[in-house]
Amino acid sequence: MSKKTMEFKTESKRLLDLMIHSIYTNKEIFLRELISNASDAIDKYHLMSLTNDDMEKRNDYEIHIEVDKKHRKIRVYDNGIGMTYDELIENIGTIAKSGTLDFLKTMKEKELKDDDLIGQFGVGFYSAFMVSSKVEVITKSALSNQAYKWVSKGEEGFTIEEATKENVGTEIILTIRKNEDEEEYDEFLEEYKIRSLVKKYSDYVKYPITINHEKSIPVKDENGNEIEDKFDTVIEKETINSMTPIWKKNKTEVTDEELNEFYKTTYYDYTNPSFSIWTNVEGALTYKSIVFIPEKAPQNLYSEKYEKGLQLYAKGVFVMDKCKELVPDYLRFIKGLVVSPDLNLNISREILQQNRQLVLIQKNLEKKIINELEKTLKNEREKYVKFWKEFGVNIKYGVYDNFGMNKELLQDLLLFETVNEEQMVTLKEYIEKMPKDQKEIFYGSAHSKDAIKISPQMDVLKKKGYDVLVLTDDVDEFMISMINEYEKKKFKSINQGDLDILDENEKEAIKNLETENKSLLEKLKEVLSGKVDDVKLSTRLTDSPVCLVSGDGLSFEMEKVMSQLPGEKDLKAQRILEINPQHELFQAIESLYKNDDEAIDDYAEILYNQALLIEGLEIKDPVSFSNKMVKILVKAAKKEAK
Repeated sequence: MSKKTMEFKTESKRLLDLMIHSIYTNKEIFLRELISNASDAIDKYHLMSLTNDDMEKRNDYEIHIEVDKKHRKIRVYDNGIGMTYDELIENIGTIAKSGTLDFLKTMKEKELKDDDLIGQFGVGFYSAFMVSSKVEVITKSALSNQAYKWVSKGEEGFTIEEATKENVGTEIILTIRKNEDEEEYDEFLEEYKIRSLVKKYSDYVKYPITINHEKSIPVKDENGNEIEDKFDTVIEKETINSMTPIWKKNKTEVTDEELNEFYKTTYYDYTNPSFSIWTNVEGALTYKSIVFIPEKAPQNLYSEKYEKGLQLYAKGVFVMDKCKELVPDYLRFIKGLVVSPDLNLNISREILQQNRQLVLIQKNLEKKIINELEKTLKNEREKYVKFWKEFGVNIKYGVYDNFGMNKELLQDLLLFETVNEEQMVTLKEYIEKMPKDQKEIFYGSAHSKDAIKISPQMDVLKKKGYDVLVLTDDVDEFMISMINEYEKKKFKSINQGDLDILDENEKEAIKNLETENKSLLEKLKEVLSGKVDDVKLSTRLTDSPVCLVSGDGLSFEMEKVMSQLPGEKDLKAQRILEINPQHELFQAIESLYKNDDEAIDDYAEILYNQALLIEGLEIKDPVSFSNKMVKILVKAAKKEAK
C-alpha cells in the first residue's frame, strides 16, 4: 500500500485549530491524555485476550516514555490492543461528546483562560498538538498482521501508510515545538518535567509507566573486583508511577503515619488531619473516596480566592484538582479525593456541572461526613469541640443556607455557649435542663458571653433561673430564625419583643402602672420622636434602669450585619425603649414630669443614648449626649451642696 494523504473531517479541523491555538492554559495535560489512551488500549487487550484463544496471554503490560532532547522528540509506547487501518482513521481524535466544539468555540471567542478546564476528557489525542509541531503514530493491532504509520502536522490533514512494527501496540512520537511568543515548550524535553507530570496526573495508573535512566556502575577486573574510579554507564528502565494508590489498600492496611503523611504531602498542610473518612461504594454508582477534615481552618477559608473541591480521578487518572461539584458550600473546608470508573466527564463545563453522578456522590459524601461528626460528638466530645471551634460557623451557615434545606440534618451538630453553663451544649442538652415552667428557648446576641450576662435584658431571666444561648457570630440569628423551633420549643430572643414570662399578678401590676403613667410615656415618646417607635414600662428589667429592644422581625444584630451589605444601608430594626418602673431613675422622671420641669427632655435623651450604648449601637450626637450628662451632674451637685 502506498502512502495516502487524507483530509481531516470538518469538525476535526475546527477542533485541531482551537487546540493548536492554545485554548488550554495548561498544556501539560497532553501527557496525561496520551498515557490515559495507552492505559485504555492495554485494558482492551487484556479483556479481549480473556475470551480470544488466538491472542497471547500476557503479564508484561507497560507504558514506556522516551525523551530525545537533541532531536526534540518524546515517544510514548504501549503494548495494548493497537489499531487497524480503519480504526486508525476513525478513532484518532474522535470527539467524545456533542457540544464540545461549540463550547471550545465560545472559549476562543471570549478569550477565556481557565485552569478549571484541566483534566476534563473529550480532547484526548488532539491535546498532543498543543505542544507538538508534528505527531506520528505507529500502531499494530492484535487482530492484524500489518502495522501502519499515521503522520500529521495538525493542519489540513494527515498521511497514512503501511509500516514495519514487530510487536502489537502503539507508539506515538511527538516533535516538540520550539518556543514561540514566549510560550514554554523546552521544559517538556527535560526528564525531571516528564517525571513530575507522570507523578501529578498518572501516578495511580495501574500499569507500569517506565522511563530510561542512566546509571553508573563500577567496572570490575577479571577477578570480579571493582576497579577504583572506573565506571560504566548503563541504561536502566525505571518505573516512575506508584500504581498502587492509598485508596486501593484496605483501610486497616494503612497506618496512621502513612495516612497523615499522604495528607500533608498531597494537601500542603503542616499538621495532621483531625478526621479521615473513607468510603467504598459499589453498585449502580461505584466510587471510592477519602475525605479529610483539617485540624486548623485555612487562613483564606472565608476569602473570595479560596477554592473548595475534592480531587477527582477516573480510572486511576487524575482529572481535576478541585471539583467543587463534590462539596456543598458549608463543607468547603474538607480536603480529599474521589475515584470512580463510572464518571462520564467531558470538556464541557456545563455537562460536568450537571453530571448526575457527581450530584449523587456529593450527597453520599455529605451524609457520610455528617454521620462521622455525629458519632464524634457523641463519643469524643473534646475532639468535636475542637472541630467546632474551627469550623462551627460553617455548620451554622449550612443550617441557614438554601432556605434551611439542611436544618434537620445539621441542627443536632450545633453547639452553644450559654449564660449558666461552663461547657458548650447542644440544643437537646439545653432542653433537658430547662425548668418545667420555661416555655421557650431563650437566646441573646452580643459580641461575647460576658456582654450578655451583664445586659439589662437578663434581669428577669436571672431571677427565674432560665439559661440563655449565647450568639456571637453574624450568621447566628439568621440560622435561629431558619430553625424556628426545636422539639416543639420556639426560640425567643431576650433582645426582642415581650418575653412573656411574668405571672398574671406581675403582668397586671405593670399594666396598671402603664395606665397611671400613660401621659408621661407619651411625653417621652414625643421627645424621642424619630428615634424610637415606642416607649413602655419593662416586664424584663428588675435591676437596670433602661434597655432598648427591637420589635418582632429584624433584630439589632441583623441590622448590624445587613448594614454592611451593599444596598442595605436603610434597613432598621424597630426600636422600643423600655424603662424599669421600679427604678429610682424612673421615679425621678415622674417627679420632673409632675413639676413640668423642662429637664425631662434631657433625661429622655440620656436614657435613650444610655440604652444605645448598652446595645453597642451608634450614638448620633455624642457631644450633645456628653453635654447633657454634664448639665444634669452639675445641677445635681448644686442641689446636693444646698
